[in-house]
Amino acid sequence: MKPVLARTLRSLQSNILAGILTIGPLFVTWLIFSFLFGALAKAGMPVVQFFAAVFPEDWLSEPWLQSVLAIALTLIVLYVTGRVTSLVIGRQAFSLFEAVLERLPFVAKVYTSVRQLLDTMMAKKESSQRVVLVDFPIPGQKSIGFLTRILTDSTSGATLATVLVPNAINPTSAFLQVLPIERVIETDLTMEQAMSMLMTGGAVGPETIRFTQPAIAEESEPTPSI
Repeated sequence: MKPVLARTLRSLQSNILAGILTIGPLFVTWLIFSFLFGALAKAGMPVVQFFAAVFPEDWLSEPWLQSVLAIALTLIVLYVTGRVTSLVIGRQAFSLFEAVLERLPFVAKVYTSVRQLLDTMMAKKESSQRVVLVDFPIPGQKSIGFLTRILTDSTSGATLATVLVPNAINPTSAFLQVLPIERVIETDLTMEQAMSMLMTGGAVGPETIRFTQPAIAEESEPTPSI
């Protein structure tokens, strides 16, 4: 009786685990897109509700239709904003708008910080933004991070690096590390590959990764005997 019960429990456990592995990625994907669509719908919903109040049609009062219209309206506004700011006149107007924001107390610090972070995250590989590995949370265990800035120690003159270390699965929260530049390992990962690894807990990513410093790797190689 006990062997049968043990086999039943093992079978139940394996099937539940298989179900988690199957549904898990779909559930995480649904959460991400649900958050994005919810944010887009929330941004455009006041305008849609205003039109629903002005034109009290039955079809315009449907909640699902209002959400779809709100998402479409927000995407249109984002596209038009990006299109206008890509033009010369649009860039000048946006620069003037940013100059006004930078004069507002508190708002300037928040806006400038967020803008610099987004510019860094969206930068190309050849720019200052790089995907790196750092010892975190303990030495010997590497975490993926984004090198955002190079600093100088005012006491010793040593070069320091500021590295943003996002949390896996939920990269919207992260740790900001300031550490010596020699303790930062620059990888050959692209931004897209790093984000894929973070979002999937490492399940999706390249087959190889630069884990050690090239100079250290060369020193660790045994000297061939003559």
